Amino acid sequence: MDSYRVERVKMSSLSIREVIERVTSGRLRIPSFQRGFVWDADRVAFLMDSIYKGYPFGAVILWRTKEQLKSERQLGPFELPDHDPDLPIDYVLDGQQRLTSIFGVFQSDIEALEEAPWTSIYFDLHAEKDLQDSQFVCLSPEKVDPARHFPIGAFFNVAGYRTATKEFDDELADRIGAVQAVFQQASIPVQLVETDDRAKVAIVFERVNRMGMELDILQLLSAWTWSEDFDLQEKFEDFAEELRPFGFHRMGDDSNLLLRCCAALVKGDVSPGALVELNGGKVRDNFPNMVNGVKGAIDFLRSNIGIQALGNLPYPALLVPLTVFFAAPDGKEVKVTAAQRRTLVTWFWRACFSRRFSAGVIRNLNRDIKEAAKLRRGERSALADVVAEVDSGFFTEQTFNVATVHTKVFVLLIAQSGPLSFVSGTPISLGTVLQAYNRNEFHHLYPKKFLRDQGRATHEIGMLANFVFMSSADNKTLGGVAPSVYRSRMDSAATPKIIERTLCPASLFDDDFDIFVAERASVLVDAAKKLMGVI
Repeated sequence: MDSYRVERVKMSSLSIREVIERVTSGRLRIPSFQRGFVWDADRVAFLMDSIYKGYPFGAVILWRTKEQLKSERQLGPFELPDHDPDLPIDYVLDGQQRLTSIFGVFQSDIEALEEAPWTSIYFDLHAEKDLQDSQFVCLSPEKVDPARHFPIGAFFNVAGYRTATKEFDDELADRIGAVQAVFQQASIPVQLVETDDRAKVAIVFERVNRMGMELDILQLLSAWTWSEDFDLQEKFEDFAEELRPFGFHRMGDDSNLLLRCCAALVKGDVSPGALVELNGGKVRDNFPNMVNGVKGAIDFLRSNIGIQALGNLPYPALLVPLTVFFAAPDGKEVKVTAAQRRTLVTWFWRACFSRRFSAGVIRNLNRDIKEAAKLRRGERSALADVVAEVDSGFFTEQTFNVATVHTKVFVLLIAQSGPLSFVSGTPISLGTVLQAYNRNEFHHLYPKKFLRDQGRATHEIGMLANFVFMSSADNKTLGGVAPSVYRSRMDSAATPKIIERTLCPASLFDDDFDIFVAERASVLVDAAKKLMGVI
C-alpha cells in the first residue's frame, strides 16, 4: 500500500444506544485538539428533529488507535470515564457536536459537571406535522406542560420511560412509542479511520475541517508530543508580548506560523506531517534560535521593506524562510552581506508579485527554506530565482481593500518611494501610517464624486491605480473636485516632487481619467520590475 494512504477507512454506523455505551465505557473520546462543545439548545433540538424525520445530518469520522492520548477534552459538560486498556479507543475527528448532543440528551448515567439546559429536549405533542418546522423544543422545567411535552431523554431509560408514560392512554402511549422506536432504530453514519500514524491523522483532521475551523497543530502536539516541563503555547504567548513594541504581537494568535518557523529550523519541512512529528526536545533546544530568527526577520522587513506590523505582510509565510536565514544562537547576530541583502529583497518582491504563497504553499516554502539556508551559509542560492511577472492589470483590475494581498503589495510598493503629503509636501510618517494600517490613510487621486458625475463604475473608481497615501485631513482639503482644480490647494513648489514620490504621472492634472490610469499603471509596473530586479 502507498505510504501516504491511511491504512484502513471503514464505513459503518452506530445506533444511539451504542454511542451511549461507548462513551460510558470510555471507548469513545474527544481529543484535546478539538474545540469545545459550542451548540446551543435550538441547534440540539433541530438535530433531534432531523433524526426523527430521517433527514441526513452528516457522517461522523472516528480515529481508532491502540493508545490513549496524553490530553483529552470532556464530552461537553460530561467527564469521560477511564477506558478498558484491552480495547481500542475511538477519537472523534469530526462530529463532536452531534455526538455530544445525542449523548447528552439520551444518557442517564453520568452527571454533568456544570449546568447543561440543552439536554432537556421535549417532543411537542401539539406541534403540527411539518416538513420544515421542528417538533422538538428545549424547555426549562417551569415551561414544561406534561400534557404536551414529552422528555425524549427517557427513550433509553426503562424506568424513566415507564414513569413518563404511566398516565398515558393507549392512543397516546402508542404515539410516543412510535417516536421512541424511531430513535431506537436510528443509525448514525460513521467513517472509521484506523491508523497509529499521527501525521496522517493530522492531515485527515485538517482536511475535514478545512471549510470550518482551521487545524491547530499546536493543540495536536500538546495532545501527544510535548513534555509537561515545557509549555510551548505559553512560550509562544510570552514571545508574542516581546514583539508587541514592533507591531508583530499578533504572531501569538497564529501558532501555526510560529510552529512552521520551528519546523523550518528543526526539519527543513513545514508540512502538517512534519509539524506533528516535531521532537519536543529538539524544539526546546532550538527555541532560542527561532526567537532570534524571527526578530532578525522582523528587523530586516522593517529596515528594508518598511513593514511596521504583521498586518502589512502580504503573506505571513514570508517570515518562515527569513527566520531560517536570521536564526542564530542566543546573543549572536547574523552578519548580512550586501549581496545577501539584495537577494532577500529581490526574493521578497518576486514572492509578492507572483502570489507565491497563494497556492502550493508547502512546496514553495520548503524550497525557499532550503535556499535561504544555503544563502546564509554563503553557498550558491537560488532563493531569488522566482518567476514573477507584473503588468498593468495588477493595478487596474483589482480594487483597493486593505485586507487583500494585492492591496498590501501595492501599499508597500508606494511606500518605497517615500510619499509626501498631498497638500503640504512634507514627508508622511510611514511608521505611524503602516502601524495603524486602515482605510482612512488612503484616498482616491481622482475623487469619487468627480468620477461618479462622469458615470464611472464602482470598480473603476476603486482600482488600485487610483489610490495614494493621503490623510483624511488632506483629502478634505482637496475636496471632491477635478484634479486640475484641487491642484491649486497643493503646495505649488512641492507639487512635482509630491507626484513623483507617489509614482504618479503629470497627466494626473489633465482630468482625463483613462489616460491617467494607463500612464500611472505603467509607472507602477516599472517600479515593481525594478524592485524585482527585472529592469
